[in-house]
Amino acid sequence: MVMESAAKVKRLLTMVLVAFAAGIVIVFVTIRVIENRLIYFPPRYPEGFPSPQTYEREVEDVWLLTDDGVRINAFYRMNPASKQVLLWFHGNAENIGYDLDHLRALAKIGVNILVVDYRGYGKSEGKPDEVGVYHDADAAYDYLLNKRHFRAQDIIIYGHSLGGAVAINLASRRPCGGLIVQSSFTSVLAMAQRMFPIPFLGYAAKSRFDSLQKIRDVHAPILIVHGTRDEVVPFAMGQQLFAAAPEPKRFYPVEGAGHNNLMEAGGESYLAYLQSFVAGL
Repeated sequence: MVMESAAKVKRLLTMVLVAFAAGIVIVFVTIRVIENRLIYFPPRYPEGFPSPQTYEREVEDVWLLTDDGVRINAFYRMNPASKQVLLWFHGNAENIGYDLDHLRALAKIGVNILVVDYRGYGKSEGKPDEVGVYHDADAAYDYLLNKRHFRAQDIIIYGHSLGGAVAINLASRRPCGGLIVQSSFTSVLAMAQRMFPIPFLGYAAKSRFDSLQKIRDVHAPILIVHGTRDEVVPFAMGQQLFAAAPEPKRFYPVEGAGHNNLMEAGGESYLAYLQSFVAGL
C-alpha cells in the first residue's frame, strides 16, 4: 500500500513537472513568434506626416536600398556651409513625419541631416526586426558615403531610444566622427526584466540590442543624453551606458525631462550643448 502511494505521488510529480516544462516551452515559443509585435510599434504613412507642401522645400525625400533588398525612406536636409552630417535614428513609435519638428530644431546646430525610417515605418517597405534595422542603418551610412560623399569622420551618428540602440550598433562597426545616444536602454533583456519581472522570461526573446556591450567597441567621441525623469527607460540605464563607454565621452542629464520631451525640457541650452559637442569633433 505504501509503495503504491509513493508510486502515485511520483507519477503525479512527474506529470506536474512535464506540464510545467511544456508550459515554459509554450511561453518561450509564443514570445519568439510574437516578439516583433511586442517590440516594434511602427506608424505607417500617412500617420504622422503633414501635407507635403508644409515641408517639401525643407527636405529632400530620398529612397535607399538595403543590402537585403528592402526599400527604405528618408529625409535629407542640406546645409551646404557644413562638411558634417547628423545621421538620425528615431524612437520606436515614431516615423520621419513625426520627426519634422525635431529635424527643424536640430537644423539650428548648422549641419546636414539625414533622418531614416526603418523598414515597416512610414513609407518604408518590409517588416522590422533587429537584424533588419541594422541593415537599414548600413544603407543610410553608405548613402552618406557614396551618394553624398561625406567622409566617415564627418558623420555623427545620433539615435533616440530604440534609435540609440541602432546608432550604437552602427558606430561599433563603422567608423564615424561621433556618437550621440539619447534616452536609450542597455539591452532588450534589461528592459524585459524591468517591464515583466518574471524569472528568465527576457531570455525568450531572440532580439538582444545589447548596447551595454557594443558601446565598448565605439572608437569615436561619445555623448550620452538622458532625462532625469524618464518614465520609459530609467535614467540609470543612461548612466550605465556612460560607465561602459570608452573615452572620450560626455554625459548630459536633462533635468526634469521625460522620455520624449528632452528638446522641450532642455530648450536652447540643450541645443547649444549638442552644437558644442558637434563643433568639437
